[in-house]
Amino acid sequence: MRYTKIAQGQLEVSTVCMGCWALGGDRTWGPQDKTDAIAAIHAAMDVGINFFDTATGYGNSELLVGEALRDRREEVVIATKVGGRNLTAEKLPAACEQSLTNLGIDCIDVYHIHWPSRRVSVDETVRAMEDLKAAGKIRHIAVSNFGPENLSELLPLTIPAANQLAYSLLFRAIEFEILPACLDGDVAVTCYSPLMQGLLTGKFGSADDVPDGRLRTRIFNSDRADALHGEAGAEKETFAAIAEIAEVARQAGMDMAVMSLAWLLGREGVASVIAGARSPDQIRRNAAAGDLILPANVSTRLDEVTEPLRETMGANADMWEPQSASPIR
Repeated sequence: MRYTKIAQGQLEVSTVCMGCWALGGDRTWGPQDKTDAIAAIHAAMDVGINFFDTATGYGNSELLVGEALRDRREEVVIATKVGGRNLTAEKLPAACEQSLTNLGIDCIDVYHIHWPSRRVSVDETVRAMEDLKAAGKIRHIAVSNFGPENLSELLPLTIPAANQLAYSLLFRAIEFEILPACLDGDVAVTCYSPLMQGLLTGKFGSADDVPDGRLRTRIFNSDRADALHGEAGAEKETFAAIAEIAEVARQAGMDMAVMSLAWLLGREGVASVIAGARSPDQIRRNAAAGDLILPANVSTRLDEVTEPLRETMGANADMWEPQSASPIR
């Protein structure tokens, strides 16, 4: 496992982070066995992963992470998130205390603003987070889903430890504007949904095979279950790209998912990929990307075969909402 630095070099994390959303058991991912969840977290540590990402909005994920890591707290970096109405100066301290209680820890290593708020100024939220930092409740302030304008408001106040963004071979929207803005602002990028909610594992042959809870993203037609974006989607382009990616993996003799994660880790500005796993086998597979550096010809070919989908989806970095409704700006 390779390691890298975030928070302007102050924090060392594994290049593969264990994403713990799927452990929470919700409509997107379905029920999760507690024993399997804890075993997956332990397996992550056994293969060198020291970075774990969760949020208050991920069902009982914080509780599971806290239980699994209770005896190994000093070995890990724990990131969680706060959002919505809890971003006010009045409510943020209580939200932080709840996360600390859920996780069973005294200090959160990386505390993210989950989404930019249209109701609460980033100035108010950052000041409240700085107070939490001064009180020893959090170590580093981070953000998630911040676009160029969001960053322009944030950076005079603080340089975040990271900007967590949706990024994968099937969703390259941040390359248009957000990734360059992060590079200019010395903001590390961590990538969520790096396997596009399982599509890049190759286990779905068509959109009709995808579970309803995962059909609401913008790559799917707006008549799919739970979709609210009102767009045409790009199902044809998506599954054509998946077929091409699978062929690149076959020719290179690589696992498709591992190759997809390694491609991300080769992008300038990307510090870590937040790969979800629900079992020890899944996390061990994901971790293999932490040791893999793709040959240049493979990386270039992956760029080429996903370019049509990249152009079709465009620069909207919100996986679920149209640009007009998204807080990412």
